[in-house]
Amino acid sequence: MFDIATETARHNWVKQRLIGEHPDLDEETLADTLEGLTDLNEVILAALRSALDDEAHSEALKSRIDDLRARLERLTERAKTKRRICAEAMETCAISKILGADLTVSLRARSKRVEILDEARLPETYWKVPAPVIDRRSLGDALKSGITIDGATLVEGEATLSVRVR
Repeated sequence: MFDIATETARHNWVKQRLIGEHPDLDEETLADTLEGLTDLNEVILAALRSALDDEAHSEALKSRIDDLRARLERLTERAKTKRRICAEAMETCAISKILGADLTVSLRARSKRVEILDEARLPETYWKVPAPVIDRRSLGDALKSGITIDGATLVEGEATLSVRVR
C-alpha cells in the first residue's frame, strides 16, 4: 500500500504531465484520467477506513475507562467504609492500638473539620473565584463584524473532511 504523501506527489506529477501534454483537457476528463492512473483515491479511502476503525476503538476505550472509573469509585468507597467501621469499633471498645503480624493500627483523636452551616452568610474572602477564560464565541463574532481587537485576528481554518458511512 502506498502512503498518502507519496501518492499525492505521484498524482500531482501525473496531473502536471497530462496538462503539459494535453492542455485542452477539461476538468472532468482530467479527473477521470488521474483516477485511473493513480491510486490516490484508494489510498485516501483506506486511510479513512482506518480512521473510522480508530474512532470505533477510541469510543470502546472511553466506555471501558468509564466502567473502570466506576469500579475505582466503588473500591474507594468500600475501603473508606471498612476503615470507618473499624475506627468506630475501636472507638466504641476503647481500643487505641492493635499490633498485627503485618500491620499496626492506631486510633488517633479526631481532628477538627469545617462544616458549612449557611453558604449565603459566608464572607466573600472565603470564596474562590475561577480564573477568567476567553469567550471565543463573542470574540469571533466581534472580529467577524469588523471590530479590530488588539491581540486577536481571524485566520483561515483548516479544511473539514466529511465522511459518511452508508
